[in-house]
Amino acid sequence: MFKSDMSELYSISFNAMLLIRYFPILNLMYDARIDQLKSAIMERGSAVVAFSGGVDSATLGYLAHHALGNRAVAVTLKLHSYPERELDNAKKVAEEIGIEHRILEFDELEIPSIAENTPMRCYYCKKEILGLLAAVKDELGFDVILEGSNASDTAVYRPGRKAISEAGKLVYSPFVEYGVTKEEIRQIARYAGLSVADKPSYSCLASRLPYGDALTPESIRRVEMSENFLFDMGFTSMRVRDHQGVARIEVCPYDFSYILLNREKIVSYFKKIGFYYVTLDIEGLRSGSMDEIL
Repeated sequence: MFKSDMSELYSISFNAMLLIRYFPILNLMYDARIDQLKSAIMERGSAVVAFSGGVDSATLGYLAHHALGNRAVAVTLKLHSYPERELDNAKKVAEEIGIEHRILEFDELEIPSIAENTPMRCYYCKKEILGLLAAVKDELGFDVILEGSNASDTAVYRPGRKAISEAGKLVYSPFVEYGVTKEEIRQIARYAGLSVADKPSYSCLASRLPYGDALTPESIRRVEMSENFLFDMGFTSMRVRDHQGVARIEVCPYDFSYILLNREKIVSYFKKIGFYYVTLDIEGLRSGSMDEIL
């Protein structure tokens, strides 16, 4: 036992020594990366920041605020598919950064090309959102829209990128231009002391329904309520997919046992809000599982 304790103590001490030795170098690396991104943003003059409150947009908002001051304004779109919990988080993070924050309401389900929920749904939604952000930009007399796509996004299905590309110089994506990955954004966020540095990635609630199933306020609200229920139980990384009344719960494999331990409580609540069956996906949590059939 003593030998094991000494070994663990040695390991901790050794890691601490490495951190002390290399921390100044890491600081210089982050300082250089931040300066590079801030310089690129400063060249744009003034900007509206597409701001969901996740780690990507929060880090971008932080950089824009420090580069442009009051010539940067964060704008969040309040949609059916954007949970109230995430909106509250966006307000909190914007206040934390110190950036001016505006909220626009947008009923995306009034747009047939979005509500029909085809595989190109994200393209049509992003196009509408960029149009709304462009109107704010023009109202403020600003130069550009900043958005937080990153180098890691290029490896996955993201039809919204087409809308960004079509917008041309209206939209600027600094993380893509400079090859900044998701993990690097998290590192910058940690270095900046942002509370969302380790916040799990979160996609809109429309992604919980299979392509071809029409989006309705009721179906999206049911998914939001089910995910809020799991979140309140302590699950921060999860998805509830809605297959026409069949709930398919995605959590990390190490959380399977906790789901099963609370099986009766979860089933009872899910059926109460309108699900017919409740299932656990043993493949586990993964981003874009509805895209796997494309």
